[in-house]
This record gives sequence, structure tokens and C-alpha cells, in this order.
Amino acid sequence: MNWHDGIKNYAQYLKLEKGLSENSVNAYINDINKLSRFIAANYKNITPKRIKLVHLKEYIEDLNSNDIHPRTQARTISGIKSFFKFLLIEEVIVADPSDLIEAPKVSRRLPDVLTIDEINHLIETVDLSKPEGQRNRAIIETLYSCGLRVSELTGLKISNLFFDQGFIKVEGKGNKERLVPISNRAIEEIRIYENEYRNTLDIKGHDILFLNRRGKQLTRVMIFTIIKNQAQLADIKKNISPHTFRHSFATHLIDGGADLRAVQEMLGHESILTTEIYTHLDREFLKDTINQFHPRS
Repeated sequence: MNWHDGIKNYAQYLKLEKGLSENSVNAYINDINKLSRFIAANYKNITPKRIKLVHLKEYIEDLNSNDIHPRTQARTISGIKSFFKFLLIEEVIVADPSDLIEAPKVSRRLPDVLTIDEINHLIETVDLSKPEGQRNRAIIETLYSCGLRVSELTGLKISNLFFDQGFIKVEGKGNKERLVPISNRAIEEIRIYENEYRNTLDIKGHDILFLNRRGKQLTRVMIFTIIKNQAQLADIKKNISPHTFRHSFATHLIDGGADLRAVQEMLGHESILTTEIYTHLDREFLKDTINQFHPRS
């Protein structure tokens, strides 16, 4: 199997069997393409089947020499390990050459958290005189109310809004669906947006909720731009993005006394350890939780 075929099959595996989003698939494939180009530039006839640990170590040393950030290196190594694990599953190789490779240790830098007052100010300063103003206000309110990832927001469908029950259905990572509660304020902002903006667009059976002025689905980049521009207008100095509202959502719930497991469900985390990182909880809290509630403690 050559690199082209191996990478092509790997992409199908990530998309169909692992259920990763297009953005995640592209990130993994980009990392393996870089590895294949390095191998082609430095060795002859080294296919994925013939690659050895020494080749991978030389590639990683090359990353180090080019001052690639440790976080980027860790992500790249994770992608390489995933690729060779796939080749092992497909029986293209009989031993994984990436087994002994260790990723650099990186600290988990938590994003900035907005205070409740900052979020209120951000929403209140949206210019409603502009046609897209109410849409942007509904977007921010929904991000904060439901703790959505940006991809979950852009893919949110009208058919998945169950306002009478107070829930929305979200398609998260790996195409996994979950129900997330939505606040009355967010419901109100969305309904105003639908009546005053969305219903004026030339739309033919479009089920996506948040649209641009041409009636097309908003992109991730556009959501980032909306948030950055609004933060600037609100004179908020923190480095914020759509993800900031997800992090603030979780932090404010935990600070208010919400159950960690409930927050995990709403965020769509597979592991409660991920939720712990998002919500600034330390391991002592988890240990106390186990000691207090586990029947064997």
C-alpha cells in the first residue's frame, strides 16, 4: 500500500467508522500528508508498510528543530498513532512503529471565562438597527444558554427545536445526538430572529436555523468573526471566541451548584475528566465525590 492509498483509506475510516466531522478528518489527514512528504524527501521507497520507528523519530526531531509548538507536536503525534493503529486494524502492518513514541507534555491552558455581567453587556450592545443584529444576538444567547460547540451551532436545525418542551436536539462529535435544555430568553431571541430576519430571506425548504443574508448556512469562520467584532464593540479586552461561551456556560453552572454529571451530559463529553478540566474542578473534588457517593467508599 502506497501513501496515497493509505491516506485515502484512512480518511474513509475516520469519516465512516469513527464518525469524525469533516474538519477533524481534514486535520488528521493534513498531519499524515506532512509525514508522507517528509519521508518522500528523505528516503526512497519507504511506504507506510515499511516505515520504522527510526523514521518517525527523525520526523519528530525535525518538528523540534523547526520550533513547532509542543501542543502542535502532541496533536501531530496523536494523528500519527491513529494512522498506524488503522493500518494495524487493516492488517497492512503487523507491528505498530509508533508504539514507543511519546508526545511532549503540554499544560492544558483554560480559555478566558466571561462574567455574567460581561455576557449581559455583550448581548445588550448588539446593534439591533442592522438587519443581522437580532440574528447575532440570538446566536450569542444560544451559545451561552446551551453551551454548544461552534459546529453544533452552525448545524442547528429548526426541526430539532423543541421549545414547548424546553429542549433542542444537537448533533455533536461523531454524529452523536443529545438533548440540551434551552433557556426561555434564548427561545425568545430565536423567535424574534425568525420573525424579523429569517422569514424575510429567500429560503427554499432550508432547515438550518442560523443563515446569512443570502439564505445560506453560516460558516464556523463567520461565527468567529461575529463574536470577535461584538467583543470589540463591547470593549471586552479578554481573548474570546465562540468556545468562550461554552466554557462560561459550564463554569457558571458549576459555580451555581450544578451536578458535574449533569454538566457532562449537556456538554456532550464522553469522559467526566474533560468536564472537570472545563469547569476548573480539581481532583480533590472528584475524590470527595467518589468518597461521598460511591457504595464501596
